[in-house]
Amino acid sequence: MSQISYKDAGVDIDAGNSFVQNIKPLVKSTKIPGVLGGIGSFAGAFELPKGFKEPVMLAATDGVGTKLKLAIDSGIHNTVGIDLVAMCVNDLLCNFGTPSFFLDYYATGKLDVKVATSVVAGIAEGCIRSECALIGGETAEMPGMYSENDYDLAGFAVGVAEKSEMDRVSLVRAGHKLIALPSSGLHSNGFSLARKVLFEKMKLDFNDDFNGKPLIETLLEPTTIYVKTFKALRNEIVAMAHITGGGIIENLPRVLPENLKAQVKQDSIQVLPIFELMSEHVQRDEMFRAFNMGVGMILVVEESNVAKVLAETDGYLIGEILEGKREAVMV
Repeated sequence: MSQISYKDAGVDIDAGNSFVQNIKPLVKSTKIPGVLGGIGSFAGAFELPKGFKEPVMLAATDGVGTKLKLAIDSGIHNTVGIDLVAMCVNDLLCNFGTPSFFLDYYATGKLDVKVATSVVAGIAEGCIRSECALIGGETAEMPGMYSENDYDLAGFAVGVAEKSEMDRVSLVRAGHKLIALPSSGLHSNGFSLARKVLFEKMKLDFNDDFNGKPLIETLLEPTTIYVKTFKALRNEIVAMAHITGGGIIENLPRVLPENLKAQVKQDSIQVLPIFELMSEHVQRDEMFRAFNMGVGMILVVEESNVAKVLAETDGYLIGEILEGKREAVMV
């Protein structure tokens, strides 16, 4: 009687071992003070940072959404890992958490060692930009769950905050100013709509020229990571809102108390060309609900600190905090 191996069932243990060997130097490149041990144990270890009076651990998890579809179809895999890290660590910042370490989950129908290594190289680069360590992860080869060439990503970031600094909402006051930090593009939200508009409605191609480079390069531009900006200006920032799915309208109210509203001057927003292109076929209100429109993070800042924040970032004023119902309104 013939015997069936795990490889016959679609899972290649040898490929998995080869992948682990490939990523060891990538993981090592992200090592920072606090990392205990190395890759290969059953769990990653990180020493609680010193210098906090009442340290609180914060955790955030996210994925990259259907942006992965573009990476898979185009064969460009080395940037979506940066997106994965960015979507998690940028959320930590909004609770004044400093990222410490990151873990990833990579699931695929059939493990392509070259592709998976390229993805993890992006994750490592995202960790370097975030000044945090990649201390572990999981790779799952799941034939029957995913088609052979597909893969999915999930990320998990953990950081530390001072307990007394976490509640930013209570610090927001009428008269505070809103400063937009530019996004690099779509970041990692709205790609289901973007793909439908650009490739189904407009019949565009990955290699079509857009602002002097292939369209796919604009679409796969990695999400901006704001960790270094936060660390440099945390004493000048009252609150932060990461602009992800739902856009400014849904994310900015998350940092407001019940009696205050955020008034945003729509004409002040520096809308990126890719959004202008899609707006030919999508109503403007829908654009602002689905996309960041060129604003990746919004800082709430006291008026006395506006000049310093503007001088040390590429940010710009887009509005202010006023008395009123808790909401973000475009004027």
